[in-house]
Amino acid sequence: MPARPLNDVGRFHGTARFLWFVTMAFRSYIPGPPLGAFVEQFWLCSDAPARPGGQILPKGTIEFVVNLSENEIRVHDPARPDRCRRHAGAVVCGAYGGSFVTDHARRASIVGVHFRPGGAFPFLGVPAGELADTHVDLETLWGRSAAELRERLCAANTPAERFSLLERTLTARLNHMTGRHGSVPVALDAFERTGTTARVRDVARQVGLSQRRFIEVFAAEVGLTPKLYGRVRRFQRALALVKGVATPDWARVAPACGYFDQSHLIRDFRAFSSLTPEEYLDVRQRSAHALHNHVLQTG
Repeated sequence: MPARPLNDVGRFHGTARFLWFVTMAFRSYIPGPPLGAFVEQFWLCSDAPARPGGQILPKGTIEFVVNLSENEIRVHDPARPDRCRRHAGAVVCGAYGGSFVTDHARRASIVGVHFRPGGAFPFLGVPAGELADTHVDLETLWGRSAAELRERLCAANTPAERFSLLERTLTARLNHMTGRHGSVPVALDAFERTGTTARVRDVARQVGLSQRRFIEVFAAEVGLTPKLYGRVRRFQRALALVKGVATPDWARVAPACGYFDQSHLIRDFRAFSSLTPEEYLDVRQRSAHALHNHVLQTG
């Protein structure tokens, strides 16, 4: 059964949505200014059924995730699902250049902050590049205030209260934020406008930095090198283009997304999802009720 919109829950300072996935409720909230320049959305997944591992595909962005059901989050390497890294119930998911697997042994309720590309950097306290391809306990970065935030989120009674608490917390931290390098927003805009086909040396020249310095600055704030970021976003562009299409013409999808040819697209699909495009479509069909960017673990 497809997701069915139910109602709008009011605006706070932004926009909120309710969607229901069978027995799982998904709610999202888009904060207004000034936070909206850094955060794409807050989200809440409540009463998610127990399930096997779910593969999370890379997006080139950073996420804060808080498990409201238990004070633990488990992460697996898709290539070694027997290996499990256990984290506290509030974590920062760095920018990944590949997929990873999460699981919930019991029914779970999880709230998260999905940052815009480069948007998490001011709130981290460390370069985003240090968190690449890993999860880090939020308490490692924020100290005791991270555990206090989780406690307050668990005690809140409604999605509106939780979103409002997250918004107040992050907005307060803007007053003490680390300054952003002016070249990064310009570079991100250049990559998006050109469909991520802009060459790194050309963007470096555009922002007035040497190529080496530009790569250092970009990776420190975004979490990935410009080249890898462009590949991940191109992969996401392909996923978006085939969303809802039963039998896409991959030979046309490839050049439309900036790939040299179909074999180039297939290589990136394997690199980022361990699946061919056709395998992805099959798995995605069986993951019809999964959250965006999530697919069922194969094997």
